Amino acid sequence: MKTLILYATKHGAAGEAARRIAGRMGAAAIHDLKQGEAPSLAGFDCVIVGSSLYAGAIRKEAKAFLAQHAGALQGKKYGLFLVGMDAGREGEFFRANFSPEILRASAATSFVGGIFDPKKANILERLIVRAVAKTSAYFDAIDEDKIDRFVAELTK
Repeated sequence: MKTLILYATKHGAAGEAARRIAGRMGAAAIHDLKQGEAPSLAGFDCVIVGSSLYAGAIRKEAKAFLAQHAGALQGKKYGLFLVGMDAGREGEFFRANFSPEILRASAATSFVGGIFDPKKANILERLIVRAVAKTSAYFDAIDEDKIDRFVAELTK
């Protein structure tokens, strides 16, 4: 199965999650949506779209891609992943950011966790993470088991 993984990220966590997913998918092409137009979907059997969350919203690049290519995704196997630190609200984030039609037709969805790198965060982001997570140090909270289950759903 030829797979394309598209992602939108602010500080790189969604890109790291995309690379981890690609490592389990075999031969997958990866594209950062901030780097311009996505490759044609025509040559791919499976499309995965991921985004980091900020204040509960996906990145504008991911939102624009889905709006522009919703028709092209129909008839393809596709999955959606989110990257963030508030896994307890996973369902709420998917419902707030994706139409019911997009969610219904997706083969898999997953909130895979996140990464906090204080070197990439601005002062407000560092203060919020310190208040919520009680740390200001680098941490990687990407859930490898969730990635494994996500990939398993897409490859069955």
